[in-house]
Amino acid sequence: MSYSSRNSLTQTCVKIHLFLNFITVFSSVSWINASSLINAAAAQNNTFLQCMSPQTSSHPFPLNFPTTSIQNLRLVATSKKPTIILTPKNDLEIRKALLCSKQNGLQIRVRSGGHDYEALSSTSNFPFIIIDLVNYRSISIDLETETAWVQAGATVGELSYRINEKSKTLAFPVGTCTTLGVGGHFSGGGIGTLVRKYGISADNIVDATVLDVNGNILNRTSMGENLFWSIRGGSGASFAIILSWKIKLVRVPQIVTVFSPSRVLEQDATKLLMKWQKIAHKLPEDLFIRIIIQLGTWNGEKTVNIVFNSLYLGRAQDLLKIMQRSFPELGLTANDCKEMGWIESVINFGFYRQIPTETLLNRTHPDTLPFKAKSDYVQKPIPQTGFQGLWKRVLEKEMNMVFIILEPFGGYMNKIPETAIPFPHRKGNLYEIQYIVKWNQGEESQKHIDWMRDLYSYMTPYVSCTPRAAYVNYRDFDLGKNDDLPNVNYLKATQWGIKYFKGNFKRLAMVKKEVDPQNYFNDEQSIPPFSC
Repeated sequence: MSYSSRNSLTQTCVKIHLFLNFITVFSSVSWINASSLINAAAAQNNTFLQCMSPQTSSHPFPLNFPTTSIQNLRLVATSKKPTIILTPKNDLEIRKALLCSKQNGLQIRVRSGGHDYEALSSTSNFPFIIIDLVNYRSISIDLETETAWVQAGATVGELSYRINEKSKTLAFPVGTCTTLGVGGHFSGGGIGTLVRKYGISADNIVDATVLDVNGNILNRTSMGENLFWSIRGGSGASFAIILSWKIKLVRVPQIVTVFSPSRVLEQDATKLLMKWQKIAHKLPEDLFIRIIIQLGTWNGEKTVNIVFNSLYLGRAQDLLKIMQRSFPELGLTANDCKEMGWIESVINFGFYRQIPTETLLNRTHPDTLPFKAKSDYVQKPIPQTGFQGLWKRVLEKEMNMVFIILEPFGGYMNKIPETAIPFPHRKGNLYEIQYIVKWNQGEESQKHIDWMRDLYSYMTPYVSCTPRAAYVNYRDFDLGKNDDLPNVNYLKATQWGIKYFKGNFKRLAMVKKEVDPQNYFNDEQSIPPFSC
């Protein structure tokens, strides 16, 4: 769910320095052309700023709309821009921003990493501000209790790096993309390489602090178990502003093993994939083998390349015994295996090469391309004919950047009830699929989006049904979205809600009605208040 400024539109902005603990504010009105509308927007901004601080200064300043914290720029170019961007450093500044926004009729978008696939943390159809948590990312680790408090603006890369500074045998289950912000990533679930051993990120959260719609700062005790349940995997931004998480760290060995052999179709890759489907979810919990399907070449011709991108929590010699017993067809050898420390494996999965661990502190995602993504869950093996039809579509002439990632479940995921937290995709799911198509800037977006929709339609017989489930962290407006905000029809919202949350959607809506009955925290796929 970023990066150097790539917006081709030069905008006239006002740069305002608020002397409120060095908070930085950007006010942009460039998308309003009529002078009367500009004056109206400026008046609203000034009222907001007066509410925030009595001491402000401003001067005209040319500025492109900042995109350094937005992943999918496909959506930003055609969207309304925020009137103000705040970069608070403490709870009180965030609280003040919430109260002043409500007082001035402004919506709020909170951005921790900017990875929302539909850019919900950076766009809105109504006048809004962005609270960018780039300066709100402290991490406090307690080795005695093996826990940590993490502010919502920290990235998973920063978290892994800071844990490693303190201990080489403690870690936390997070996604493989190191620039994900923990505020959104954890509140949507958090699938990563430790999913079969320790579950998802949200399974390992033991406390949290949030700012509710009335400006109260609450912890687990004061918010109550219903709200605490909801924010762990249930799309936390629907209920409150996530301030920080208390997480339970998990243990990893000092030495782990990674391997990523690849095969193309001409090397019987499809047969290997068929075998993987049967055994990946049954392997020991310490072994995670995900599949990356991408384009490759064979004798100068375009083909499908399948990568067995893998992590074993142990030494190579033990791994080879398991692979020989369970998956001899892959032909894994000692030369395919690399032993390393846990933090090096985080780098390996995040960047596919070994680079300095300090790279984990870089919040800027290296990929700047527009994309469209979707997700599925598979509950029975896809037949070979299904994959053959998939290859035909992947190899279509005009699609040059296609990635399909299969992440195995089983293991510890089978032991967690569907209702333990809002994330319901547990026992019975063999693996989760993420489909991604990317294209270069300047290429036509719609043909790639249409191709993705056609691919998704093709996969219908082979994936989960009633509902056809999806992962909320791979947000997809094609599933449905809220109209007529903030007056959302609950029954209509179930169209997309049950796909993300299955039977947990109703409970989420009931909690929403309890904590935010007027639906202030709303967006195109926020949880609506329950109604009959």
